[in-house]
Amino acid sequence: MQLFVNDLTVMDFSYLCPERGMVGESWIVDVVLTGDLNDESMIQDFGKVKKNLKRLIDDYVDHKLLVPADHGPLAIVHSTDSEQVDVRFTCNDGGVIQLYCPAEAYAFIYGETVTMASVGRYLREVIATHLPENVDNLALNLRTEQICTPFYHYTHGLKKHDGNCQRIAHGHRSKIDIIINDAHSVEREQYWADRWQDIYIASTEDEISLQQRRAQGEVPSDQAYRSFAYVASQGYFEILLPDKCCEVITTDSTVECLTQFIFNEEKRHHTGERVKVLAYEGVGKGALMCD
Repeated sequence: MQLFVNDLTVMDFSYLCPERGMVGESWIVDVVLTGDLNDESMIQDFGKVKKNLKRLIDDYVDHKLLVPADHGPLAIVHSTDSEQVDVRFTCNDGGVIQLYCPAEAYAFIYGETVTMASVGRYLREVIATHLPENVDNLALNLRTEQICTPFYHYTHGLKKHDGNCQRIAHGHRSKIDIIINDAHSVEREQYWADRWQDIYIASTEDEISLQQRRAQGEVPSDQAYRSFAYVASQGYFEILLPDKCCEVITTDSTVECLTQFIFNEEKRHHTGERVKVLAYEGVGKGALMCD
């Protein structure tokens, strides 16, 4: 007998990719449990499946940076006197992405790249030890939202958030709706999709000089780099990445602030016209602003 739960949860996270750099993602999770009926004539109560499996997925992947542990040019240093972990990742083009964060900000995935298959294996291993005895097998289906209009992948951190959003490198795969004079502007939606494809969105107040970094190693001299850091309730967070991968704004990077940022840019581009912006944060949620 099998029990299935579609749309169990959405994992919002970022991962390191040799080709693309740092990629923000949102994956929908479906699960199927195979097993015998228990004393309640169930494989497992739906309420318990949703609560327990979602909690495990949230704890191990959601709002983390996923690192391919077998990527060749990767250095991982665990601090001997704190919970900090220094991760230095070199992309195929020679660009470096480096983070110095609490251990709970990362998930280390076996493989040279992070894929749905490798993340699925990682999650099955984690969840298998928490399943009831009558459950013989767990199948996970990871998938993206079907989006027929332009979308982008962005990574950010929210230092003022009291939950896991404070982690400096988590992200989203998000659509964008821009409506000018009551008509969708695919041209402007594509503009933002291109501008924020695999982007890191940071706040000016979090920028530090390269000399202030706590992470180990020299900054490469082949291109311009920027570094950002802050202290939040979970600890000290720091990131270094190429300047070309950054969009630096004067506010926080909440979806509300990003919507305001896009709206202001569109108003300058469409002087005297009615503008409406719906910016999404992952799947099925976001912020709206209009005249």
